[in-house]
Amino acid sequence: MNTGRLNFIRTIASSDCIFIIGVAGDSGSGKTTFTRALRAIFGDRLVSSITMDDYHTLDRAARAREGITPLHPAANDTALLERHLAELKRGRSIEKPVYNHETGTLEGPVTFSPTKIIIIEGLHPLSTPALRSHLDVTLFVDPVDEVKYAWKISRDVGDRGYRREDVLAEIAARKPDYEAYVAPQKQYADAILRVAPSAYDPKGARGLYAVTLMQEQFDHTVKNITLPLDLFAMTSLSQRDFAIAFRAETLYERKMGAVTFDGEFRYEVVRRLERAVEEQTGVSPIRIFEGKEYVTATEAVSLILAWRIINRRIFIEETGPGCRR
Repeated sequence: MNTGRLNFIRTIASSDCIFIIGVAGDSGSGKTTFTRALRAIFGDRLVSSITMDDYHTLDRAARAREGITPLHPAANDTALLERHLAELKRGRSIEKPVYNHETGTLEGPVTFSPTKIIIIEGLHPLSTPALRSHLDVTLFVDPVDEVKYAWKISRDVGDRGYRREDVLAEIAARKPDYEAYVAPQKQYADAILRVAPSAYDPKGARGLYAVTLMQEQFDHTVKNITLPLDLFAMTSLSQRDFAIAFRAETLYERKMGAVTFDGEFRYEVVRRLERAVEEQTGVSPIRIFEGKEYVTATEAVSLILAWRIINRRIFIEETGPGCRR
């Protein structure tokens, strides 16, 4: 094992580098889901999040009066976020606004002090060159409409107390702005996560989805690290359906590899991946899914994505190019 990777949590904690991950996607698209494994590995002391909803310039009532959706750039203070990311990169605290989803009102500001890893999630974090200049890794979460709308209805009605008919009306009203202002950010993402109904659970009753991780090769990565897949555990121990497929795709004239996971995998398969991360980072124990007999495709991809992000962070530490400033 490379001793430079031992005790990687302590290495990150003592580093001056503020590592910022930008996660773009529509409202209710599952952006938080795919960074959950990274949060579990490094913990709240090192990882914090900012939601770009806090940078709305109009509250819910004002947007309704003016006939503007939160997806329109005019409804968001992107310039303020650009300044805030620049300050956070320098290790300085910011006075961050707050958007209250329960009341639909603007509040704050509150003091936000940078951790060593910051995840900025929202509708437009990749939308301007200035924002992208402060991001070390960029992701776009892209569920198909069928999945996205079901998730949004569940979240907005169940968690935020909105009326179902209001959520359906909002979905229809905001689609043109999504296509115009949010979807084009895919061209700037290092990785795109597509989520579609599972072949083994088409209605999503068991929470299964087919998840595709589309990746363009990082310019800077550590080449000699691997994530093993245990074919014996996958083919001999599993009693539930699963599939793994790969294809090459071209998106925005970028050649990308797309690997799709669907169904459920025995925990022993994912445990091999967890052990590989332990061995190559010195972070132990990593048992995110311990106690589960089976792990979903969504959970497995979240771990693979976490390792891709850690790979980038290890490269910065080992080669010393420094975080973007």
